[in-house]
Amino acid sequence: MPNFCAAPNCTRKSTQSDLAFFRFPRDPARCQKWVENCRRADLEDKTPDQLNKHYRLCAKHFETSMICRTSEDEIRTLKQKKIDETSEQEQKHKEINNSSAQNPSAEEVGEEQDEDILPLTLEEKENKEYLKSLFEILILMGKQNIPLDGHEADEIPEGLFTPDNFQALLECRINSGEEVLRKRFETTAVNTLFCSKTQQKQMLEICESCIREETLREVRDSHFFSIITDDVVDIAGEEHLPVLVRFVDESHNLREEFVGFLPYEADAEILAMKFHTTITEKWGLNMEYCRGQAYIVSSGFSSKMKVVASRLLEKYPQAVYTLCSSCALNMWLAKSVPVMGVSIALGTIEEVCSFFHRSPQLLLELDNVISILFQNNEEKGKELKEICHSQWTGRHDAFEILVDLLQALVLCLDGINSDTNIRWNNCIAGRAFILCSAVTDFDFIVTIVVLKNVLSFTRAFGKNLQGQTSDVFFAASSLTAVLHSLNEVMENIEVYHEFWFEEATNLATKLDIQMKLPGKFRRAQQGNLESQLTSESYYKEALSVPTVEHIIQELKDIFSEQHLKALKCLSLVPSVMGQLKFNTSEEHHADMYRSDLPNPDTLSAELHCWRIKWKHRGKDIELPSTIYEALHLPDIKFFPNVYALLKVLCILPVMKVENERYENGRKRLKAYLRNTLTDQRSSNLALLNINFDIKHDLDLMVDTYIKLYTNKSELPIDNSETIQNT
Repeated sequence: MPNFCAAPNCTRKSTQSDLAFFRFPRDPARCQKWVENCRRADLEDKTPDQLNKHYRLCAKHFETSMICRTSEDEIRTLKQKKIDETSEQEQKHKEINNSSAQNPSAEEVGEEQDEDILPLTLEEKENKEYLKSLFEILILMGKQNIPLDGHEADEIPEGLFTPDNFQALLECRINSGEEVLRKRFETTAVNTLFCSKTQQKQMLEICESCIREETLREVRDSHFFSIITDDVVDIAGEEHLPVLVRFVDESHNLREEFVGFLPYEADAEILAMKFHTTITEKWGLNMEYCRGQAYIVSSGFSSKMKVVASRLLEKYPQAVYTLCSSCALNMWLAKSVPVMGVSIALGTIEEVCSFFHRSPQLLLELDNVISILFQNNEEKGKELKEICHSQWTGRHDAFEILVDLLQALVLCLDGINSDTNIRWNNCIAGRAFILCSAVTDFDFIVTIVVLKNVLSFTRAFGKNLQGQTSDVFFAASSLTAVLHSLNEVMENIEVYHEFWFEEATNLATKLDIQMKLPGKFRRAQQGNLESQLTSESYYKEALSVPTVEHIIQELKDIFSEQHLKALKCLSLVPSVMGQLKFNTSEEHHADMYRSDLPNPDTLSAELHCWRIKWKHRGKDIELPSTIYEALHLPDIKFFPNVYALLKVLCILPVMKVENERYENGRKRLKAYLRNTLTDQRSSNLALLNINFDIKHDLDLMVDTYIKLYTNKSELPIDNSETIQNT
């Protein structure tokens, strides 16, 4: 909204002039002088507050003698004077300290201890209150997910001054009568940038650090933690890794909190180094207490994150590399397959699911198609409809579901695209056409059929890993059988692939999809007369063989000997003990955590007492079935070694968070990414938004800012970034 000059016959407004515009002062005497100089009778009955809020004078009609400290030169002079005074005070302090260092008295020692608690001058108090107001605005913007920039530069006509969101909120608070801000900016041109981009960035970094520190303080108090990263995300055009930390808080609750973004590096070794440096030096976590690490990434990044995991394991052998409980094993394995076709197929599946979740009408359309296709099997149709209304792409049986749904998806997408009643807008119809083309490509069909069949060998195993604690415990023992089955597949890959390819061609025929080699491969083979490669043999070498080989190796990497030993320690959970008839041997497996125990020498005797306690319990006492329940037992502290072991096992990324209340970090991260345009994302504001309920200390933020940017904090306006319309 432009500000018009209040001088008679002046038609200038702030958005079309390169002149500065100034507010009327609230001081009654000074304000009266401005009104008199304007010679406008209609302003005489206005109060200073009204004039300050709604009226401006352009620089051409502005009397500099009416206000104080308006010229840039005077501000610079005042600033230099303040700097000189500070230097003099520091020099005096040095001289006093040097003279008393030789023979300090008790009084001097006391004075030295209280040296930091000096009374603030009025100017210092006002400056802190002013900075506190700025921090309050930034925190509000972060919590409400308001981007700092309000308009793209190319959207603003040349010669106009349009304030960004931060400036607009600041002006709103000034106009609402906030005294601290009013005193700062009353005499400042309204088309001047009150708080520079540099200053905003500095303050945002401090906000982010203070909020993160509050979470990490609890992590340090609990000692042990695990590090988890989610898939790489785009923040304002740059790739970042979201980092979460797992720990057990003082109330014995397992929590998973988002702690920040790490800029992604293409070079795996550099990424590993920066990852370690950020966690240890910037965030101040002691990796000696890290007991688990897990990385949820797609195929393009998987190999690089394995380098990160390896480098951390070299430095910290107890930071076990594991699966993450929030990701089904089969999806985890599929995401890491180093085959481009698999990566493309996974992206397509996500886009199809996202498309139908755009609106209830699209889901209803899919429901109708499923009803028609499965009218002879209503139970199956009902099940598939329920699945379609969920985020089914994250399930352990996602590829099996997709194969069952594929015909319905193709028919529905085709119908939306070719609808003659024009029920769908061009955007939806166009997107349906693109997705239909993607899922009816033969390469996509073969890929999902092969994934479905290969991952059928790990499906039950993965489901158990996301089940009850006893399921996880017994799953550890079944890994050998799973690997044996996959090795048998690899040894007979010719036979298995023949069956898989036949299934894919039958599905393609059913959907009237032409069987062919990928276009990229066909183009590369043009002119090669000797090429006798068939589609079946191509997909065996390009898809089936590398997929099976990778999954075998990935299972070995994720379920290392150390990881399996940790899972065997789950026999500490009373319900698992009961299933094993209290004939357990936790002590042997717990050796890897011996250094984490408060009294390792008494471990054997304590475990014996722990088993006896549950074996001879009363008939009405149920065995705790999870680590969560065991940690909340009233007498758990009487078993200090068991308590320590349970806490460490609890934070392993493979263990699910039993109480969903404490898994907010990941959910809020997903919500932030879903609700924020890529170019409006900010790593600083994201942390404030995701951790909006974490308490913050404004005084600490202000003190930190003053300490780091003393000189800049004394100048409310960065004149180098004053916006004059050019």
